[in-house]
Amino acid sequence: MTRRERTVDVLVVGGGPAGLAAGAELAASGAGRVEILEREQTAGGIPRHCFRDGFGGREGRTVLAGSGGTTGPEYARACVAAAERAGAALRTGVTVTGWAGPLTLDTTAPTGLERITARAVVLATGARERPRSARLVPGSRPSGVHTTGELQQAVHLHRQRIGTRAVVVGDEPVGRAATGTLRAAGVEVVARVTDQPPSVLTAWNRYRDRTPLLTHATVTLLTGRERLDGVGLRHQDGRTTTLRCDTVVFTGDWIPEHELARRAAVDLDPGTRGPAHDASFRTTVTGVFAVGNLLHGVQSARVAADEGRAVAAPVLRHLAAADWPTARLPVAVDPPLRWVAPNLVGPGHDIPVRDRFSLWTTRTLFSPLLAVHQGDRILHRRRLLLPAVPGHPFHLSADWVDRVDPHGSTVRIAVL
Repeated sequence: MTRRERTVDVLVVGGGPAGLAAGAELAASGAGRVEILEREQTAGGIPRHCFRDGFGGREGRTVLAGSGGTTGPEYARACVAAAERAGAALRTGVTVTGWAGPLTLDTTAPTGLERITARAVVLATGARERPRSARLVPGSRPSGVHTTGELQQAVHLHRQRIGTRAVVVGDEPVGRAATGTLRAAGVEVVARVTDQPPSVLTAWNRYRDRTPLLTHATVTLLTGRERLDGVGLRHQDGRTTTLRCDTVVFTGDWIPEHELARRAAVDLDPGTRGPAHDASFRTTVTGVFAVGNLLHGVQSARVAADEGRAVAAPVLRHLAAADWPTARLPVAVDPPLRWVAPNLVGPGHDIPVRDRFSLWTTRTLFSPLLAVHQGDRILHRRRLLLPAVPGHPFHLSADWVDRVDPHGSTVRIAVL
């Protein structure tokens, strides 16, 4: 079958909050022909099946001003409307299958095959939760095993019956969202389970939720033939127990949807597992930008949309001058830190686009003292006043980047 070939100015891949916000801002700013491609039949990303309130408040203030109780689907529809109102062309049911050149992508859709060449590409493909198989949890393969996204789609989009007793694996915000979805479906939540120790947020979350939280507990086995009938746990002291349930939801443990970035030979950061990028969302491939949860596991729809809007200025600069940095140094972290974003620095830092670095920790840190160093040279020290906890990003100012030696070694961030 012959591919239809055409050109656009900016091609945005992904129609979630980040991609829609990027498309809206670019179209409104005069970037030319801006097109957003979404493989699902309905754009909006994860919020489409997040029926909790709150998207119209702090998260949705830029598209739903004055509404404090907006659900995820309402927020998603508002993001779509904002992009279309700004003049971006939104095409759903379109799958990008690969790259035919540095800025040329092949697509397939019910209308046929296309080859689209752009002056700039913005990747906003999001992230997904690792399923049970990727977490290497042994046992049989019964029904009743879900990720949060699968659960929310089954309950809210397909109106499926879930079960009667459930265990939620994870104590991140998304785990609490899964608990709410289960209760909305009439399912008793037996417990939430995490291999992490109790955090400073545990007592407050227990007060709000009342769900038993088992900390320092690892899922070791799923039992049941046709239907799940139990979840085996190993506790820190060596004890083993089994929670009787017919449903388990694995939450968190996000991995960026980076397959398309990899096919373009974009360098991936070993910490985030998303594209390596600088403060202007520029990847290691000229003309290819990346935004949203593709960059750093999962953060809120508000953060993703904010990044989508922020990428417009660097894209416009690139369209006008076609410049691209060639010499940038990686920024890495030492344990117990897991990742940092952005994770490239060099001449032309463009820090006004993003004036801070986000970090993620694998264990709770109380008032941590952070040090940024390049070789033996300390570039910055800062003690944080608040604890840093797993599952919640924390931030470090970017006022040290001008002290980086562009010809030096990798910049590292450590906890002293």
